[in-house]
Amino acid sequence: MKAIRRLTVRPVLPDPLRPLSDLARNLRWSWHPETRDLFQSVDPECWTASGRDPVRLLGTVRPARLAELAEDRRFLRRLTAVADDLDHYLTGDRWYQAQPGRLPAAVAYFSPEFGITAALPQYSGGLGILAGDHLKAASDLGVPLVGVGLLYRHGYFRQSLSRDGWQQEHYPVLDPHELPLAPLKEPDGTPAHVALALPGGRELRARVWLAQVGRVPLLLLDSDVEENDPGERGVTDRLYGGGSEHRLLQEMLLGIGGVRAVRTYCRLTGHAAPEVFHTNEGHAGFLGLERIAELSDEGADFGSALDAVRAGTVFTTHTPVPAGIDRFDRELVARHFGPDAELPRIDVERVLRLGMETYPGGEPNLFNMAVMGLRLAQRANGVSVLHGGVSRGMFAGLWPGFDADEVPITSVTNGVHAPTWVAPEVFRLGARQIGVQRAEDALAVGGSDRWDSVADIPDQDIWELRRTLRAQLVEEVRERLRASWRQRGAGTAELGWIDDALDPDVLTIGFARRVPSYKRLTLMLRDRERLTELLLHPERPIQIVVAGKAHPADDGGKRLVQELVRFADDARVRHRIVFLPDYGMAMAQKLYPGCDIWLNNPLRPLEACGTSGMKAALNGCLNLSVLDGWWDEWYQPDFGWAIPTADGVGTDPDRRDAIEANALYDLLEQRITPRFYERGASGLPDRWLEMVRRTLSLLGPKVLAGRMVREYVERLYAPAAEAHRAMDPDSARGLAEWKARVRTAWPGVSVDHVETSAATASAELGTTLALRVRVKLGDLAPEDVEVQAVSGRVDSEDRITDAAKVPLKPVGGPDLEGRWAYEGPLALDRTGPFGYTVRVLPAHRLLASGVETGLVAEPSGDLVEAAGLLMR
Repeated sequence: MKAIRRLTVRPVLPDPLRPLSDLARNLRWSWHPETRDLFQSVDPECWTASGRDPVRLLGTVRPARLAELAEDRRFLRRLTAVADDLDHYLTGDRWYQAQPGRLPAAVAYFSPEFGITAALPQYSGGLGILAGDHLKAASDLGVPLVGVGLLYRHGYFRQSLSRDGWQQEHYPVLDPHELPLAPLKEPDGTPAHVALALPGGRELRARVWLAQVGRVPLLLLDSDVEENDPGERGVTDRLYGGGSEHRLLQEMLLGIGGVRAVRTYCRLTGHAAPEVFHTNEGHAGFLGLERIAELSDEGADFGSALDAVRAGTVFTTHTPVPAGIDRFDRELVARHFGPDAELPRIDVERVLRLGMETYPGGEPNLFNMAVMGLRLAQRANGVSVLHGGVSRGMFAGLWPGFDADEVPITSVTNGVHAPTWVAPEVFRLGARQIGVQRAEDALAVGGSDRWDSVADIPDQDIWELRRTLRAQLVEEVRERLRASWRQRGAGTAELGWIDDALDPDVLTIGFARRVPSYKRLTLMLRDRERLTELLLHPERPIQIVVAGKAHPADDGGKRLVQELVRFADDARVRHRIVFLPDYGMAMAQKLYPGCDIWLNNPLRPLEACGTSGMKAALNGCLNLSVLDGWWDEWYQPDFGWAIPTADGVGTDPDRRDAIEANALYDLLEQRITPRFYERGASGLPDRWLEMVRRTLSLLGPKVLAGRMVREYVERLYAPAAEAHRAMDPDSARGLAEWKARVRTAWPGVSVDHVETSAATASAELGTTLALRVRVKLGDLAPEDVEVQAVSGRVDSEDRITDAAKVPLKPVGGPDLEGRWAYEGPLALDRTGPFGYTVRVLPAHRLLASGVETGLVAEPSGDLVEAAGLLMR
């Protein structure tokens, strides 16, 4: 019989065990081994059956067992110690509290997904895992972050395979009462809600749930409430589901409703109001509109409110391709804003202008969420150095007149939360060298350039650790493989071969990620016979563990999964290559440590960062990757291997795949497998172990989320908070009026004359020339602008590369023609073809950079010819 209603019956814990409830509700347990060990000791069988989820564990453990534990003095001593440790973690000063200067009182961090733990499945891939690691690292560092997201009642899909290897999706219903969540409540005990106005007088309401991620509150908005009509109840049904309007409503709820949820949370708890708002990808970009509306209600005009909001906003882009950005039809967006819908106080045309692609090559009728995010943020970044460069080129149209390298998008390379991803066995080996507390600090906070203590670990210990982790992965794979084949319809008699699947002494390669076409899941299958020879080599075999989900609407990705599965089903090789369905955090935490090589072969430069290889590296796994994302930045031969790429403009895609697959096979055959199986005088693979040691000691400190969050604090959050404080109502109004005046007057700004003290077209290194410039400023004054000399080497087309920019100083008043004279030195500080130019930019103390306005005046072509601006 099927139940007509479902209830969650919570256990009543005996008084001595009450701290267990607090420990279960704070997600710090997901990265704190002592807390997990405590819960496991409550009931080991229930712990395993509950998926290692403390909330589910406490809901299933027998009352008799709880009564027994309430009398167990040894258990109660452990419980007290762990509870005291959590209290100290939550209340004590950490890295952030020890920093000089006035840092933000709070930062609101918005993301469409968060990967905190498998027990809270609100993530689909790298973006969500990164957001979860950001929150955890902020908690470890003491950064006063408030996370904001949506609560998806179906999460992301669960993946299984049909008999013929086709991906199948399942959407289990999630009951918030069975998750590590608590409803945010008003003082009278009623659930806290936020509401959005919809066209036609309708309303979208959402309840606010709270997940406590260490010190960081995470607010999740849930539209499945009785006050909503069925359509509105389904807005937060599933992650990245539905059509355009469904996605638009999700993103309005995340951005606009998210700001309202933050305000509600601060009102109810006394938490400091955020001074900085961080938009993790464009999905939450509407948060800027809500903040403009707040300031409008306080009397600010739109321009002043826009500048005030921009000052305190940070925008992070994660996609290197336009197809990865959400774009909506102009009319759809217009229908959801204005007098009859949301934010009626803001003119719809102003809303639309923020997101329209008003640049060459843009689609004039599409509203671009990333474009809006950039226009609403004074500070923006990509997620690796390479990706920062790609992003500057991708969005250069928003700053016409400037070279792509001057586009104001910097980069903060992603990191991973080591306490989450480092295997307990790896941590214990480190703690044995330097002590538990120092090991915890090294992983969570970081700060050092190298972990020198790794050098003192004997080779034998490292090799035994690697084999232990590999053996654990083999057992995990066999268990998951057996379950997968049963789901596909296989009987027990067909599955005997699984007992011999994989080998704990064979070189193990991991490949696990989402399955869009650019990540090239099946590149390894390009020459199947050659791959088969590698898998079955009599002396130096390899084995490969593959996992990944294709988007439910991506049949191309599903075909790639099926192609890989069918190859792995072949009886000749199925003991050496496996595909594991339903890739998620729980699987990943076994997969990364157990592999010897982490493979990544995307089309360069389409991988924004790609953090899975970082997680593997922290466990002593070596990387084998195309030079893309973070690997392009930090690759050294000590840490692994770079797959050569054929990414020239004229390379046919099919030929490119063939060249790069061949390079992959060559590396495996000629360099990787010989090094793994080669034994030195000690009987150990000395050269391999030296690479493992260097990966841990030199690469480990770089890839930490603690390093990443410290960079965000120092380079983005602190300057944004300072700009936010400087932007009081009068300053914001003054800046908006100044911008309007400058834009109106800018056509009257020009460079009229340039001369130097150089008599010839060549000069010696170290020479300093005197540069004199005359500029017309029209209705502007010298304090409104900066006149710059821009110099550097020139390429074959006379473009200045690696430019140095030096401000010139005004000398005297305007001449009879209204021209101002500027002078300054021009240092010839490099040899070879050298060039310079001059330009005029707007200048104001509240601008983050002169590029910000997108306005620039440069010498005309005739003037360049007359001035002789190139030297060779």
